[in-house]
Amino acid sequence: MTVAFATRLLPARPDLAAEHLRGQVRAERFAAGELRRVRVPLLNLTATADADAERATQLVCGEAFTAYEERPDGWTWGQAGSDGYVGYVRSEGLGSGAGAGARSRVTAPWSLVYQRPHARARAVSELPCLAEVPVAGTTGGFARLRGGGFVPRAHLAPVEDWVGLAERLAGAPYLWGGRSARGIDCSGLVQVALLAAGRSAPRDSDMQAALLGEALPARGRLRRGDLVFWKGHVGIMRDAETLLHANAHHMAVASEPLAAAEARVAATGGGAVLLRRRP
Repeated sequence: MTVAFATRLLPARPDLAAEHLRGQVRAERFAAGELRRVRVPLLNLTATADADAERATQLVCGEAFTAYEERPDGWTWGQAGSDGYVGYVRSEGLGSGAGAGARSRVTAPWSLVYQRPHARARAVSELPCLAEVPVAGTTGGFARLRGGGFVPRAHLAPVEDWVGLAERLAGAPYLWGGRSARGIDCSGLVQVALLAAGRSAPRDSDMQAALLGEALPARGRLRRGDLVFWKGHVGIMRDAETLLHANAHHMAVASEPLAAAEARVAATGGGAVLLRRRP
């Protein structure tokens, strides 16, 4: 199934490929790659090294990224650690991948790093959901980070209800390739919520339709957490009748009756529902 996604998931170009692919793909040269980590809240990844290129996805602070090529024009080509997405990012958005010790994921829709472990302390940086932070210990209700700063411990708490986290992103603006409360697309909403709950999820809706969970009967009763797929679009069922999805009609993450969404998508040329899956 992954053959269809090769250009997005395979770190290989005619001139350069990952060393672990030697003997499997043809390339002029191979590179072992260097582990780096994102050092800004959000980092756009594109399919080409072009400032005007369409955003394919976003990486979040602390996310691992294997760099196979760092170019003199300020672009780095490599592969994201969380979902294997391959592409180009701006080099200044990457930091060192070194540093041992535990890392925790932010599970709140958005968080802040505070200068001191106090609610009135100055915020020194921001963290989107899924950001990975190096935790050195705890001080009261805060996690103490290696290198300085404090994050509320509640923002690192395990997620039991992944749909509940998706619901907390209601109202977030729609953004093609977006992956945070500052802007998110349909498959990004599904992926972020599942990853925050410790479950694996590919990035794009076609990958999710092919690889996530089990297929459901076309007319069976749906339940909370089921996924509904159109061509190029996916939504999450909040219950048997209500769909939650990041969509270009509302230009936001919004809830509506599934029947209403189906009728509108069909009327605007988006076709019928193609598949239902239960992750």
